[in-house]
Amino acid sequence: MAECGCGTEQADTLEKKTLMILLAINGCMFVAELIFGWLAQSAGLIADSLDMLADATVYGLSLYAVGKGVLRKARAAQVSGVLQIILGLGVLFEVIRRLMFGSEPLSTVIVLVGAVALLANITCLVLLSKHKEGEVHMRASWIFSTNDVIANLGIIVSGVLVAVFDSRFPDLILGAIIAAIVIRGGMTILKEAKATRDAAACT
Repeated sequence: MAECGCGTEQADTLEKKTLMILLAINGCMFVAELIFGWLAQSAGLIADSLDMLADATVYGLSLYAVGKGVLRKARAAQVSGVLQIILGLGVLFEVIRRLMFGSEPLSTVIVLVGAVALLANITCLVLLSKHKEGEVHMRASWIFSTNDVIANLGIIVSGVLVAVFDSRFPDLILGAIIAAIVIRGGMTILKEAKATRDAAACT
């Protein structure tokens, strides 16, 4: 049963509605950040767009898991964790590529898009607040959105630093940090999913 105190069927309905909204928000932000990140030559925005894509996939998997057994929910969380790690490694590759071949990030675009992404992820956190102590697939969603808020704050700061120092390195460093956050989040979910599966196997 979810934190809301309602019945199982009502809790499942609430989870579905929440996840559908989260899926829509992250899907739209993935497209927006990818486009603006490419135009602004920002590794940080591109990294965050891929993180948004990972989150959208996670919410889709969590939506699939609603109302299903514990093992299926743990399996959905496990898949989302693996996806996070893969995308995190992809972001690192993009940072290295831009480090080698150069980039000229546009600080104003980085700050503005980062601020919009921050508002989007704060909205996601508010929606997920009722589920953060719920089952593993919902805890996974909470962890991802928490990481996203931290990453968005970093993007805004990096955009300011790009302007202040007239350097691309704050953007590249931020991209690498986001990649590390994504990978760490994926590993955390894999650990929780394994613990849930082990507990279910013992019952």
